[in-house]
Amino acid sequence: MSDQELDVRPLRKPDKHPRIFQEFDSLAVGESFVLVNNHDPKHLRQEFELDHPGAYGWDYLDKGTEAWRIRISKLASTPLPRILADAHAVAAGPHDPDTAGAVWKLQMSRRDLDSNIIHLQPNATIEAHAGPDLDVLLLVLSGAGELETELNALTLRPESLVWLPRHSRRRFTAGANGLTYLTVHQRRQPLVLDVAS
Repeated sequence: MSDQELDVRPLRKPDKHPRIFQEFDSLAVGESFVLVNNHDPKHLRQEFELDHPGAYGWDYLDKGTEAWRIRISKLASTPLPRILADAHAVAAGPHDPDTAGAVWKLQMSRRDLDSNIIHLQPNATIEAHAGPDLDVLLLVLSGAGELETELNALTLRPESLVWLPRHSRRRFTAGANGLTYLTVHQRRQPLVLDVAS
């Protein structure tokens, strides 16, 4: 039996990748479909590599001037667990002395979580603010500092595991050697602008 073809050439550009992933999601393990496109879908391949490394097959069947045909196979039922980074190596740097903020972030496009590694320069602060409408788990990787809450101050040191309840007031101050920590929380929904017709 030949593979089902999915010809995305007539689709609008913003609709192509969602339709392709919908087709991929509907496959059983071992099944495949043939993608028909008018160019080499390099960005799509990058998305597959980001979200499904090792769990998909990608075989060029035709690299024509009118149509490119690629067999996309499903090799595993879900994306495979994998090591994303060595958190201690990321925390250790090197960090540009003029840079602060996220030095690593979770990249997969199809995920339920967000995660970042944040680096604060020595004695830098994140001023007092109310947290987002999300609970956040924070793990100190290196350095030290202080977390001021509404009522007290908590000392942050490597391996401190901190719970930041949604909307809680907080202010961070890095110590003399800076502060690097990992945050994990539910992914925020993207802002969708409703255009009036």
